[in-house]
This record gives sequence, C-alpha cells and structure tokens, in this order.
Amino acid sequence: MMALKLLLALSVAIGLSSCSKGSSSKGDSKATGWKINDKNGGFQYNTKYKKQETPPGMVPVEGGTFTMGKVADDPMHDWNNTPTQQHVQSFFMDETEVTNLMYTEYLFWVKTVFPPTDENYKNIYTGAIPDTLVWRNRLGYNETMTNNYLRHPAYAEYPVVGVNWIQAMEFCKWRTNRVNENILEKNGYLKKDAKIDFGESVTATSTFDTETYLVTPNKSYGGNEEIVLRKGMSGRKEATEEEKNVYAQRSSGLILPEYRLPTEAEWEYAALALVGNREFNIYKGQKKYPWSGQYTRSSKRQYRGDQLANFKQGKGDYGGVAGWSDDGADITNKVKSYAPNDFGLYDMAGNVAEWVADVYRPIVDDEVNDFNYFRGNVYMKNKIGEDGSTELVTADNITYDTLSNGKIMARNFPGQIAQIPVDENETYLRTQFSTSDNRNYRDGDRASTRYFRFGGEEEAEEGNSEKYVMYDAPKHKIQADSLGEMVKTYDKSDKRTTLVDDNVRVYKGGSWRDRAYWLDPAQRRFFPQDMATDYIGFRCAMSKVGPKSNKKTPRGTPKK
Repeated sequence: MMALKLLLALSVAIGLSSCSKGSSSKGDSKATGWKINDKNGGFQYNTKYKKQETPPGMVPVEGGTFTMGKVADDPMHDWNNTPTQQHVQSFFMDETEVTNLMYTEYLFWVKTVFPPTDENYKNIYTGAIPDTLVWRNRLGYNETMTNNYLRHPAYAEYPVVGVNWIQAMEFCKWRTNRVNENILEKNGYLKKDAKIDFGESVTATSTFDTETYLVTPNKSYGGNEEIVLRKGMSGRKEATEEEKNVYAQRSSGLILPEYRLPTEAEWEYAALALVGNREFNIYKGQKKYPWSGQYTRSSKRQYRGDQLANFKQGKGDYGGVAGWSDDGADITNKVKSYAPNDFGLYDMAGNVAEWVADVYRPIVDDEVNDFNYFRGNVYMKNKIGEDGSTELVTADNITYDTLSNGKIMARNFPGQIAQIPVDENETYLRTQFSTSDNRNYRDGDRASTRYFRFGGEEEAEEGNSEKYVMYDAPKHKIQADSLGEMVKTYDKSDKRTTLVDDNVRVYKGGSWRDRAYWLDPAQRRFFPQDMATDYIGFRCAMSKVGPKSNKKTPRGTPKK
C-alpha cells in the first residue's frame, strides 16, 4: 500500500513538473515547438546573447525616477526650473568630457578620408574644426590657448571647447561608426585592419557607416566584397553551414546603439547621482551638487578643504592664491582631476559646461510626457531612390548647411544613407505624433500663441506671419549673391522680445568661468546651436538595450 502511494506521489510530481516546463524542450520554440537554429534550416536566432557590453569610455547609469528642475537656490524665482517628476531609462554615459585627444582623433580621420585639398570635400574638414578663437578677449591676453589648447599634448586630456552643438552631434555619429566598425572586424565580419588602410580600403567613396551596413551591407566600403565579409569567409572563426554567407544584423547582438548627446533629463539625473542617497525605495536628503553635502570643499580628513570642482571662486579668482591653489586650475583642468560622483562620472560640475540634446524652452511639459523626456525630436526616414533601393550620399549630393555665423558644415558624409522627413505614410491615424518636426510642440507652434483660436481664421492660415509666432527671436540671414559671395544680414529689429527659437540648445553644469551657483545639476541655460564658447564642451551617451538592471534572480524570489 505504501509503495502504491509513493508511486502515485511520484507520478503527480512528474506531471506537475511537465506542466510547469511546457511541452517545448531546451532550444525549441515556445510558439511552435519547432527547433530554433536547426542545422537543416528554419528560424535562426542568437540564443547565446547575454547583455550589452559597456561601450568604450563609458560607465552604466541605472535609470529611475527623480525630481527634475529642483534647484537648491533660486533667487530669481523664475519658472525656468519648475520641478517635475521624471523617469529615465538606464543608459551609458561617458566617464569624462570628450577630450582634445579624442576630438583630434576625429579630425585626423576626417582630414585623411576627406582631404580638404579636394574641392568636393573641402568643407567637411573645415566644418569639423573647433573654433579656437573663442579664447580671445578684447581686454585679455589669451593667445597661448588660441594657438595651443586644441593640439598641444600638454592639453591632450583637457575637455575640448570651441565646439558648437552641431559639431558635437557629428562627432557622436562618427564615433558610432568607428566603434561598430571595430566590433565587426573583431568578430570576423570585416577584413582585418581595413579600417586603417587609408587611401586603399578607406577612401572618400569607400567608408563604413553603421546604418548603411545594417540596411544594405553589400554597399558598405563602396561595395568592396573583399572588405565586407560574411561569416565563415574571414578565416577567423569556424562557421557552421547555416552561418555562412550571413552578414551581421541587429539580431546578432554585436552592433551597439548610436552614440549621441544625452537628453537634459538624462544629464541631470546622472549628475545628481541620487543613488548615493537612496535607502530602500526613497531618496534621503536633497543634493545641492553632484557630491553629497552643501559645500564645495571636501570634508574628508585626507583632503579636507580641497575644492571638489573647477569653478570661479569669486571676482578675479579663477584658481586661488599661488602656491595654495583652491581648485588646481585657472582655465579648464585635466579630466579626472576631481573625485567622481556616485555613478562614477567625473566633472559633472565645473571644468566645462556641457551640451545636451534638447531644444530649449522655459518649461518642461511633464503633462504630456514624464518618461524619457526630450524636446527635439525630428523624425526622419531612409530616402528611396528611383530604382526602389535606399539612396546613399555621394560627393555629388552631400548636404551642406551655412550657419548663421557663415560657417559651412557638412550634415552627411558619402557612404551614409540619405535621410528625408517622415510623411503622412508614417503619421496617418497615429496618436503619439503627427509631424516630422516636433521641436516646438505645445510651446512654440501656432496653437501655443495667444492669438490662436481653434476653427478661426488664424487656424486656417499657414503661420507665415510673425504675428502668430510665439518666439519672435532675431532672424539673421546669410545667403550667396550672384557672384557666390556670402551676404550677411544682421537682424536689427528693436521689436524682438526673446532669443529663444528652435535652434537654441540647452547646456548644463557650471564651468571654469561660473560661480558655484551654476554647479547645481538642475540649473539650465541655453545657447545658439551653431555657436561655440571657451566654456562649453560635451560628453556622449548611449541607450541601454534590455533590462533596467542586470540582477540575475527574479524579483520576489525568496532569499535563501
């Protein structure tokens, strides 16, 4: 009888185990029961992917909720920093600001691949060079920095300055391509050392672009099949039959998302690093700076009295008394000269202020969105040529922008996929967006003005009249005359009421020129996107794909 009961119990246990595991065995599809990655054909998928690797030069920042715009001191009492509760997803961020060494590597690549001596490409390199004249001052002698700061090895690890917002964005694109190019080479999808074979493998018409590779891999490097390899053809790794003749894809898990400028919400969240104040599910105390405490000097016994950031101490005091320097610098300072915050990020206050991705507006509209907040979306899509395939940029159709200050910049390089704004095919009957350009949504568009009446005459107009523009910023014009000379027209109107428009960008953090007031991560300012200064630099960010954190055990699992 006991044996019968034991046999019955075992049968029930086995049945329950079978039900909990389902009918699919390891490697079988839970949707169909078919075998995934069958050598005889069928659905192929990367089942060995573990997690996104930390990109070069970056540290992980686990996302979460925080109060954005909450400043410790606000003597102006304006609405520029109205606190809003926001949530950001996990992402990666540069450990330090982009340095002169990093940026000159970019300049070397651009000058080598697109020689400025070639008439077709002369504006590509000149458009990427930082403005070294930002150091000049009418009543100051700064020619040493003008001539040496960017390229002299003494300043190699100092943050790059003189870079406008557009140049910073172009650097991010270049970095994305070079990092993914290196990854694909290491994994046998690109010919070894082809990326440094300038003049042969790499030319102006034969370059690597991440999106081009993903969409039309056979057109990368100008369609050179000796460089763009398929798995199993490189000889670096033995390949099974189903792996041969396959290019890397997003599903391969190798290609990293794009490097980009952080959003304002991401930057502020990362700078605050409230993770250091977290206790269980709450933040205890408010941070005034990226470090703990209410003061700019260290309270640690070993470093007591040392300044924790590079900023202006007071009128005429940029670094303290000689022989007893308060912050160790008069202009910028070498990155990692001060302790990092609780996320491991250096110089999130002081040294240089930093560009972020957002278009500036006085308010952050959390009523519309409180998740990954960002103002600046301009949605684009790949341009399709007459033959039905994606159209690549060539020397004949490079897009150049003439900025308001006369500087000419290339906005795309040969080998990249040409982009056009999304149209009604992508926006029709959508509820979350209806146009390509969303920079002035709910704060700058016609519906935001005090003149707008739904269904009235104003609503029917195209909005060309300045009467219906919410932000009537100056409109400086520059255009070529019949002889090809640039004619610059400065807007001298005395009726302008603001400097805000769709082409001003937010920058965050204090700099070596700023008082301690601006070191608060919640402080925000704006500057024209096509202009540069000697106190604004930048760092890159990258979205994290997959889980918010890398905890291995399921939440709610009882502790042993």
